[in-house]
Amino acid sequence: MSASPQKNRASRRVLAVAAGIATVGALVAALPAGAQERGHGHGHRHHTPARTVDVQLLSFNDLHGNLEPPAGSAGTVNQTQPDGTVKQVPAGGVEYLATSLREARKGHPYSITAAGGDMVGASPLLSGLFHDEPTIEALNKLDLDVTSVGNHEFDEGAVELGRLQNGGCHPVEGCYEDGRTFRGADFPYLAANVTDEKSGKPILKPYTVWKKNGVKIGFIGVTLEGTPNIVTANGVKGLKFHDEVETINKYAKELDRQGVKSIVALIHEGGAPASSAYDYDCDSPGAGDGISGPITDIAKGITPKVDALVTGHTHQAYVCTIPDPAGNPRLVTSASSFGKLYTDTTLTYDRRTKDIVRTAVRGSGEYGSAHHGPRPSNPVAANHIVSRDQQPARDMTDLIARWNALAAPISNRPQGYISADINGRGSTALEKPLGDLIADAQLEGLAPADKGGAVVAFMNPGGIRSDLVYKASGGEGDGVVTYGEAFTVQPFTNMMNVVDLTGAQLVTALQQQVSGANAASPKILQVSKGLTYTLDMTKSGADRVVTGTIRLNGEAIDPARTYRVAMNEFLAGGGDGFAALGQGTNKLVGASDLDLFNAYLAAHSSASAPLAPPAADRITVVK
Repeated sequence: MSASPQKNRASRRVLAVAAGIATVGALVAALPAGAQERGHGHGHRHHTPARTVDVQLLSFNDLHGNLEPPAGSAGTVNQTQPDGTVKQVPAGGVEYLATSLREARKGHPYSITAAGGDMVGASPLLSGLFHDEPTIEALNKLDLDVTSVGNHEFDEGAVELGRLQNGGCHPVEGCYEDGRTFRGADFPYLAANVTDEKSGKPILKPYTVWKKNGVKIGFIGVTLEGTPNIVTANGVKGLKFHDEVETINKYAKELDRQGVKSIVALIHEGGAPASSAYDYDCDSPGAGDGISGPITDIAKGITPKVDALVTGHTHQAYVCTIPDPAGNPRLVTSASSFGKLYTDTTLTYDRRTKDIVRTAVRGSGEYGSAHHGPRPSNPVAANHIVSRDQQPARDMTDLIARWNALAAPISNRPQGYISADINGRGSTALEKPLGDLIADAQLEGLAPADKGGAVVAFMNPGGIRSDLVYKASGGEGDGVVTYGEAFTVQPFTNMMNVVDLTGAQLVTALQQQVSGANAASPKILQVSKGLTYTLDMTKSGADRVVTGTIRLNGEAIDPARTYRVAMNEFLAGGGDGFAALGQGTNKLVGASDLDLFNAYLAAHSSASAPLAPPAADRITVVK
C-alpha cells in the first residue's frame, strides 16, 4: 500500500499476552520514539519540494464484523435526492469496501486508512463464530493502518483483545484450519484511555505515528469512558476507563514534545446529526441543529493541537465542524456503520510548521468523480457510499468463501419460518416487532418453574443487531430463518438470568428508560406479552412513563409484590443505565438468549405455518 512507510507492517504489533488479566499490562508496547525528521535524499538536492503535501485520510467505523452485505434496512444508507426526498441505497460488504478504498487511494501517494473502533464484536455468524478472526484477516487485506478500540472490542475481555492484536489460536477452540495459525492484526489497536487497574498502564499502545518522506501524523485512540456501562462485567474486569478529553490532551502534549505537530484523534464516541441522510451538510446555513450528542462536548474540550476527529459508536453519518477551544473550526466525521460508507478527508500538511493547515469544511456530500483523482489542497471531507454496483474485490470474495465453507454446517441449518420481514435493528419505532419476538422467546423458555418461573421478560434494544428478512440473500429459500440469520440477530450468546424484583423496582426500571443516563437518548426495553403501559414522550424524564397505566396480564403492578423477571446477563448486571434491574436477587442462570430464540422459532413456525410479525402494540407511545 502506498500509504504505509513501513515494509514490515507486522513489526508494529504490541507484545503478546501471556495469560489472564494479571498480564494485561504486558500488552503495552513501547511508545513511539520521537523520530528525527528525515532529509529528502542526496539525489534530490536539485529539487525543492513543495511546502505543503496533501495527505489523504480514509476512515470508517463500527464495522462489527459485517463482511457480507448487511441484510434488510441495516444494509442501506439514506441519500438526499435532488427534489429533497430521501432514498434508501443498498450499501456495504467488505468486498465492496475494499474496492472503494483501493479506488480512492489511486493518485494519492500520501494516504492513510484509519478506523474509529468496534471493528469486531456483535458480529454476524461468519465472523462471530470464529471469534472475529475473519474480520481481522479482512482488515489486514484492506491495508488498515490504525484503529481505536471500541466498547465491543471488550466483549470477550482484554486477553482476547490481545490475541486479536498479536495472533495465536483461540485458547479453547484452537485453530480453525489445519496448518493455519491466526497471525493477528497487522495494524495497531490504540487504547489510550484504557488502563490495567493494577499497573495503571494502558493495555495497548495509546498512540502511533504515521511517517513518510518527512511527513509525520500522530494518531491517538480512545473508546468512550462509559464502556463499563455497556459491556458485561467480565469483559472489563481489571480495567479502568478514563475521560476521553483528558486522555487525548495528555498524549497530544506528549506527541507535540516529540515534534509531531499533526494529530488525529480516533474516538469511539459520537453524536447525532439533525438529518439521517448521509450527505446532510450540517455546516450549511439554515441546516438546523447540525450535530448533537456526547461528541459535541468532547470536541469542544480537546486541545487545538489535535487537527481532526474520526468518531463512531452512534452508527450515524456526518461530516461537520465543531470549534476547538481556540474557536477554530475542526473536522468531526463518522461513516455510519457496517462498512456502508467511508470518509475521504484531505489533510494539508505544512512541511515548515509540521502541522495541518486548518480551514472550514468545504462540503460534506459527494463531489463527483473528483474523489478518485487529485484533491484540492485545502482541507475537505466527504462521506461516500460503498456501492454494491461496483466490482467486488476478488481477494475478499475468496476470504468470505473460505470462512463460509467452514461455517456452512452450522450456519445453514433452518431454525424456523417467517411470513414477512420482522424488523429489529432497522426499525425506527421505540417498540420493535423483533424486540417483542425476542422477549416472548425469553419468557416462554424461562416461565416453567424448573427454568426460573419468569412472569415477564425484558430485552435491551441495543442487543438486537439485525432484522429477520423474509427474502434473504443466502439463497436458502424465502421465509426460512437459518441459524446464521438468528445468530446475526442475537450474536452475544448472553446467558439468561431470572431474578426476583419488587414491583417498585420494575416501575423504576421502566422509568430509567427515559431518565438519568438515558434521559437524552432513551433506551426503550422490549417487553414480553402481558406487560403494557403508556409512554408519554411529550413529558420529560421519568414522568414520561405513565405509571398508572402499567399492567401485567391486566393487573396493576403491586409495588410490594415480588416478580420473577427474565433478562440477559448484561441487563441483570445493571447495563445500559438500568441500575434497578441490577438489584435482582435469587438469581437463576438459564440457557443462552440465542438458544431460547431458536427454540421459540422451532416451536412456533413451520413451512406451512410461518411466524407473522408481532403487532408491536404493548407500549402506547404519545408524541
